[in-house]
Amino acid sequence: MKTFKNKLYIALFSAILAGVSCEKELEFRSPLGTDSSVPSQITDTKVISLPGKVKITYKVPADPNLAYVKAQYLLKSGELFETKSSIYSDTLTVEGFADTNEHEVKLYSVSKSEVVSAPLVVKVKALEPPFLKVFESIRIDNAFGGYNLTAKNDAKESIGIMVMRKNDFKQFEVDNQRSVRTRVEDVVSKIRNLDTTRQEMAVFVKDRWGNSSDTLFTSIQPIFEQEFPTQNFRAFELPGDAPSINNDARVEYMWDGRYGWPWTSFTHQVNGGSIPHMITFDMGNKGKISRIWIRPYPEGNRWYYLTTMKRFEIYGSVNPSSNGSLDSWTLLGSFENVKPSGLPYGNDSADDQAIASAGLSYEIEVAKPEVRYIRVRCLENFAGGTALSINEIKVYGSPSK
Repeated sequence: MKTFKNKLYIALFSAILAGVSCEKELEFRSPLGTDSSVPSQITDTKVISLPGKVKITYKVPADPNLAYVKAQYLLKSGELFETKSSIYSDTLTVEGFADTNEHEVKLYSVSKSEVVSAPLVVKVKALEPPFLKVFESIRIDNAFGGYNLTAKNDAKESIGIMVMRKNDFKQFEVDNQRSVRTRVEDVVSKIRNLDTTRQEMAVFVKDRWGNSSDTLFTSIQPIFEQEFPTQNFRAFELPGDAPSINNDARVEYMWDGRYGWPWTSFTHQVNGGSIPHMITFDMGNKGKISRIWIRPYPEGNRWYYLTTMKRFEIYGSVNPSSNGSLDSWTLLGSFENVKPSGLPYGNDSADDQAIASAGLSYEIEVAKPEVRYIRVRCLENFAGGTALSINEIKVYGSPSK
């Protein structure tokens, strides 16, 4: 009997809530008054042109019957767009313009009874819309195993860079896997694992109002990538290179294919001093480098973020100076490792350990020259020193024949 009463109370309570909800919804959807008089129009309109949009300021009339102000205007698609602003604001922003031509915006005062005033027509001209600026900035470069697409989105607007490639019928269609949808300022898309044959592609940009740019037609030819053979590697110590912690932590252990201690390269913090530690090796033949893969040394078999490099540089050369200076070296890249979990020193999460144990890749810009010798320079490790430890290293790119 108690269970039945509880169910009855719940049913009654739900019915009451439903009634209240319906009543509130009806109240919200219904006009707030019965006054049929036409509200006063806004005055003193001023127009501020912005990229792809226009801000309109005005003076709100002292009309107690006024509820809000709305603007209506046509977009390039022919769609009638509408935006509203309450009586507590003196500004409306109309967006979505696809050009810098003159457009009409109709401004209406709306009463609490939803009575609409006659339109006040304002002529507006937006500045060049963001999606067109993004399109103008697009750059597509061949890369190892794919291509790099970059663009500038200074306005940080929501845009889509739509990448198209030919289907089986030789017709261009959008490839959603390669297209980019973002609102970041610096757009970077790196596509990899493509065949090295020449491929046609097309790109256009659209915004959230459906406006689209022209289409850029181009072709790419990914650069062949392979691992440099480690059997040709050898240590190449130069003046200024840091000494290893002992004979069991030599440079050669970086490419011996074995994990953990003692098969790791480890410089001596005390004997190497507090300046950035460097190590150097010869790959045996020159070539363009696409990326360098480094597996950090797991101290205690699991703690990676100790003497692992935090901030470091990688240099390359074809003919290094015998005095050990960096004058004959090209900076291939400056890098920084960030612990994924953000935990303090000495505390690694399971994700930290999994990511580090899989190794970390550092991409080299394709414009960098061919090199034969590699120099790693540690600016700071996670322990706060400058010593460096590398368990394994692999170099990828296109070796010269």
